[in-house]
Amino acid sequence: MTALKKYDRLEATGLWREDAQAQRRDVVVTFGKASLVISTTSDTALTHWSLPAIERINPGQRPALFRPGPDAPESLEIDDPDMIDAIEKIRKTLARRGSKNGRLRFGIFACIVAVIALLGTFWLPGALVRHTVSVVPESKRNSIGEDALRQLTRLTGASCDATLGTQALSQLHARILGDTLRQTIVVPDGGRKTLLLPGGVLVMNKSVVEDYDTPEVAAGYMLAALEAASEIDPLEDILRASGVRATLTLLTSGKVKEKTLESYAKQVLTQGPLQWETDALLGLFDGAKVASTPFARAVDITGEATLDLIEADPFSGRSPAPLLGDGQWVSLQSICGDS
Repeated sequence: MTALKKYDRLEATGLWREDAQAQRRDVVVTFGKASLVISTTSDTALTHWSLPAIERINPGQRPALFRPGPDAPESLEIDDPDMIDAIEKIRKTLARRGSKNGRLRFGIFACIVAVIALLGTFWLPGALVRHTVSVVPESKRNSIGEDALRQLTRLTGASCDATLGTQALSQLHARILGDTLRQTIVVPDGGRKTLLLPGGVLVMNKSVVEDYDTPEVAAGYMLAALEAASEIDPLEDILRASGVRATLTLLTSGKVKEKTLESYAKQVLTQGPLQWETDALLGLFDGAKVASTPFARAVDITGEATLDLIEADPFSGRSPAPLLGDGQWVSLQSICGDS
């Protein structure tokens, strides 16, 4: 399959028709790793065709006419010889494989797996993870995040739920994160200060609110978790930690196994502190109207490791509006009660 490398990210123009009654449209066709991407000339994706399912309507004729599967209403006319050869190469390779194994797997996800297996000599695991993360819908992310949280709280203890503390936490979340993340919870134990799960659930260790004198520290940890997640998607973090098998399972079945999430929970709680891009984090502090120095001192009391956050504090010498009232902050510090 190494011969297929020359087709990686191949592009050509073509004429696409949504159905027999629709007019033909000028499109750009991209030969991807697992699909044929059909886009407008302004780079807006119109549709994705699974490579293993593509059929040639007019064998031996030029321009070539393709469709995404049996009885599919769509059609695509291509006269670029390189693109035609690339598609035919994939089809013939899959046909040879099918003759050895008796039949190809049915269904779009299984087809993707077959292509991945055939192209495995040059499709790196990182690309597989990125592709999988890009096609998982938000509802599935939420479900995976909830499953991961259940595994996590078996190790950290259940989320703290003192009534007044929960109300104060909700207000701080709304003030700092708005609707960027779905929820923030506090847990009584665990090695990590913060952890962001798929579906926008931020988990904070109770030490973030109990061990400091100001809510600016908790706000800083919220913003740092948000910035770190912009560098690597929380779902991608799970898949990278869990390996190719977990990625393929999610791609083909839409699920992450309970044992995978259990293993991830044990692993992630022992990981080192968050890493962030300083300029981006300072931008978040500025946008949220929060001083960065309290957080910087909480991370490193000497200030040596976080000097940039101190020197470039967007509110150095100024007093932004309080994040919480004194009573609310005391309630938040007591959110875990006697746990």
